[in-house]
Amino acid sequence: MGEAIIFAEANGESTGGRDSQSVADLLESHIDDVIRDWLARVELEPDLNRIHLSFHDRTGHLPQLLHDVIRRLRLDEGTKAPISEAAAHHGDLRAQQGYSIAMAVEESRVLQVSIFSMLHKSQEHLDFQTVLPAVVTIADEVDAQLKQQVLRFVDADELKSVKPTTPTKAA
Repeated sequence: MGEAIIFAEANGESTGGRDSQSVADLLESHIDDVIRDWLARVELEPDLNRIHLSFHDRTGHLPQLLHDVIRRLRLDEGTKAPISEAAAHHGDLRAQQGYSIAMAVEESRVLQVSIFSMLHKSQEHLDFQTVLPAVVTIADEVDAQLKQQVLRFVDADELKSVKPTTPTKAA
């Protein structure tokens, strides 16, 4: 254990001193930074920019999805995570906006990169021993949110493929 602390301190990493924050608290205080980083990364993705959206239409879902991640980080270990209603709604919205499932996957990937980049930039404020479990939880929650989005895409596709029946006249 002592070797790990020495190694972490030698590499400029926090070992959980007085000024360390939980990952949930840090993410909560940097939501706007994560959203700005996410948008900058999304704007570099040609596939995602094929669909022109306003700032609000492109990013409006992120605060709630990030709050769902934060809530998940604060759950006691072993507690079943609630299904993200915001993610399901986002899936409906993106399907209506003309996104493909691949585009939703890409947005989700970029969200994880943006969250992890913020954690990396803020690592001096984190308790080194809590970061990896939090990263696992973040990845699991963002993937669970993506699952909800994809299920909505599939539901929307199934609704499109159902042919309406025409009523027959009784003789």
